[in-house]
Amino acid sequence: MEKPKIVVIGGGTGTFAVLTGLKRHPVELSAIVSMMDDGGSSGRLRDEFGILPPGDVRRCLLALASEDLDSRLLRQLFEYRFSQGTGLSGHSFGNLFLAALSDVLKSEEQAIETVGKILKIKGKVLPITTNNVRLCARLEDGTIVKGETNIDIRRVRPDLSILDIFLDGEARINKKAKQIIEKADLIILGPGDLYTSILPNLLVLGVNDAILSSKAKLFYIVNLMTKHGETDNFKASDFIKEIKKYLGKAARKLTAVFINKETKPSIKLLEKYKQEKAFPVKVDYNECQKLASKVIVGSFSSEKTLFRHDPVKLARAILKEME
Repeated sequence: MEKPKIVVIGGGTGTFAVLTGLKRHPVELSAIVSMMDDGGSSGRLRDEFGILPPGDVRRCLLALASEDLDSRLLRQLFEYRFSQGTGLSGHSFGNLFLAALSDVLKSEEQAIETVGKILKIKGKVLPITTNNVRLCARLEDGTIVKGETNIDIRRVRPDLSILDIFLDGEARINKKAKQIIEKADLIILGPGDLYTSILPNLLVLGVNDAILSSKAKLFYIVNLMTKHGETDNFKASDFIKEIKKYLGKAARKLTAVFINKETKPSIKLLEKYKQEKAFPVKVDYNECQKLASKVIVGSFSSEKTLFRHDPVKLARAILKEME
């Protein structure tokens, strides 16, 4: 029997959780990632060498890496971050390796594919586009904020809501990514930062058409927490509305929405999030039902040092809904 083809579109920690959970199952996995970061190690490499920022791609490669001993050691190496040195401090070894390999091979896609072979990944990782564009946000008063990092950690009028996001420059879907989306049995959006990890993928020309023309079911996984400057005071329905807005006509493909049942983290952990002005997302179930064909509310979270989606629970719920 042929393995179901699952495509996860996103970036960041949320995508890492979904991929980590699903790779343990007999499925054909592909991660398609927005590469628009302009902060930290990724941003420095982008500014200095003009390459696509490698951070989110590196995380997806690590999520899909083999669990054998050699690959575990390589994972540690690719996750290693230099803590000193004038030029190296703050850089991830994995990011530097991808940058150097991209230059040697004269292709970021080939570099990603080669690192995938080194890590013996289960699946594929691709950029949504190879066009080097920047993410911009328009606030409700018309102010334009440029750069993913400035949107993510907003110091310019964080009290104002984001009206919409757009790209500075034109981006077209990577041909290989387009083919993978069109042949998918399931496409997953989320969880992850709404305006800086998930939605930027839907701004790329051709992505929504590829989703629309595929035979795939489309699932969206709602965030556990709000984010200051991005999704302050958002309820679950607000996340779904924004996803549907940016999907356009492809919104009719939205088959199921997964929402974590209202669970408060421990007081100690919640205090940490309060300092960041982030709070658990409220589940307004009736409103969500008006927006999606099926709303699944379940226990998908894990509470350790952070309040995040549990990869095992999430994968189990996703595969059950695919049946």
